[in-house]
Amino acid sequence: MTGEALPPIVSRPEWERARADLLVREKELTRLKDAVSAARRRLPMVEVTEPYVFDTETGPLSLADLFDGRRQLIVQHFMFGADWEQGCEGCSMMADHIGPLSHLYAKDTSFVLVSRAPVGKLLAYRDRMGWDLPWVSSGASTFNEDYRVIVDGQERHGISVFLRDAERVFHTWSTYNRGEEPFMVVFDLLDLTPFGRQETWEDSPPGWPQQPPYEWIRRHDEY
Repeated sequence: MTGEALPPIVSRPEWERARADLLVREKELTRLKDAVSAARRRLPMVEVTEPYVFDTETGPLSLADLFDGRRQLIVQHFMFGADWEQGCEGCSMMADHIGPLSHLYAKDTSFVLVSRAPVGKLLAYRDRMGWDLPWVSSGASTFNEDYRVIVDGQERHGISVFLRDAERVFHTWSTYNRGEEPFMVVFDLLDLTPFGRQETWEDSPPGWPQQPPYEWIRRHDEY
C-alpha cells in the first residue's frame, strides 16, 4: 500500500465528528428513499390483457399462473437470447443476490426470471449457477418487446412488477439500467468502502483505483 493514494489519517475524535456529519446526509437519503417508495405505492396501474404464454419446466403457463396464487409478482427480465449459450453476466450477478424466496412469499409476493432462450437452456444454466429460482421462457410471445426489454432487436435487462386481482393482472412498475441497483447488494457494500465501486464515473479523490463501469463483472464461476 506504500505510495498509493489513501484517505487522510486523523484522530478518533476527528473521525467521529466527520462520521457524524456524514450520518446527517445518510439519514436524509434514507428519508428520501422512503418518500420515493411512498410515491411508488401511489402509482396507477395498467391492466394486462395480452394472453401471454410462457414455456416452463412444468408446461405452458399464463402470466397469471406465474403468481403461483400470490397477489404480487416481481419479474427479472434476464438477458438470455434465443441463440445464446449462456446468460448475461450482469443479470447473473443480479440473480446471485436474490436469495431464498420464502421471505418474499411471506409478503404474498412471487418472483420469476423471464428470458427468451428455450427453457432447456435456461434450466441448464440455472443448474450451472446453483440457483433455486423459477425461470420461464417468453420466446413464443411478445412479452419482452411489450415490456421494453427488446429494443431494436437487442436484449435489455429490467425489472417489472405486477399485481393480481382475482383473474385480472395489472402492470404497476418497471425499471431499467441503474434503477435495478437495489437488487445488486454488492454495489451497496462497495459504496461503504473507502475505494467505492472503483469505476471511472465515480467522484473519488485523485489516485483512487478506477476502471470503466461494469468491466470487472464476471459470472461467479469465472473470476
